[in-house]
Formats: sequence, structure tokens, C-alpha cells
Amino acid sequence: MNLSKENQIENLRLIRRKEVQTKTGLGASSIYAMMQQGTFPKAVNISERRVAWIESEVDAWIAERVAKHRANIATMEA
Repeated sequence: MNLSKENQIENLRLIRRKEVQTKTGLGASSIYAMMQQGTFPKAVNISERRVAWIESEVDAWIAERVAKHRANIATMEA
């Protein structure tokens, strides 16, 4: 599947921790703990003292959580 240049740029957008927190509802310590456990996307070093996350990876993590939630509800209702 070939993505348009616009979609490639959108998928590679870097977002800072506060935006990650807003999108996920997680606190900073939870984000870093989950990164350490390998259950949350790793941050990318963007400078010596700055990190950011690839937005599409965070969005995929959120989508996975929503899918699991919906599957659990469907299982309970069956």
C-alpha cells in the first residue's frame, strides 16, 4: 500500500508528552513505566534533552485498547 506524501508526513508527526497524555489520559509516570515494560510506544530522541512520540504509533496503541474493550463487551454480551 502506497501512502500519499501528505499521509506519510501525517503518520510521522512527532508529538510531545503533554499531547500524548491528553490523547491517552495517562500520566507521565504511567507512560514511562509502560514504555519500560514494552506496553507503550517508545519515545524518539529529538535532541539532547527532548523526546517525542510518533503520533501514528500512539494512535495505534489507542485503537488497540478500544478494540480490546469492544471485544470484551461483545464476549460478555454473547
